[in-house]
Amino acid sequence: MAATDAFVGLGSNMADPSAQLAGAVARLAALPKTELVAQSPFYSSRPVGPQDQPDFVNGAVWLRTGLSPFELLDQLQAIEQAHGRERIQHWGPRTLDLDLLLYGNETITSERLTVPHAELANRDFVLQPLLDLDPERSLPDGRRLADLRRRCPDNRLQRLKPVSRPPFPSS
Repeated sequence: MAATDAFVGLGSNMADPSAQLAGAVARLAALPKTELVAQSPFYSSRPVGPQDQPDFVNGAVWLRTGLSPFELLDQLQAIEQAHGRERIQHWGPRTLDLDLLLYGNETITSERLTVPHAELANRDFVLQPLLDLDPERSLPDGRRLADLRRRCPDNRLQRLKPVSRPPFPSS
């Protein structure tokens, strides 16, 4: 199978969200038949849905993968589980949320997966990281991400400064 460009959105608002996202990026980079092409900066944004929860940290990665969309989805869900993801409340707080946003130029609609992500055009915390990765990217229907971003509702998106973490101690 030829490699396909896939874009994955990352989000967290629990248990050190920036560390959750950094850990997820490392796991995504280690997926079989997959190469990490680029990682966006992280952004803070207010939650979508219930407002009685902490702000989110969001970002995105660009992968080049030989995994099918459903194999990639299985891997994303396994990473979420490894990070303690519990699906208790729709749009509620979570340790890690990984969404397959784009998979090549494919449009997929199934019970398990919708690509492009159904709410992509309405979320600045998804569009901006995607634009950081590929400013010229368009959706399979031809709509440009940059045009969608200009029309997107404001969610108080704030670019975060990179966090400098000390290296892990050697044993």
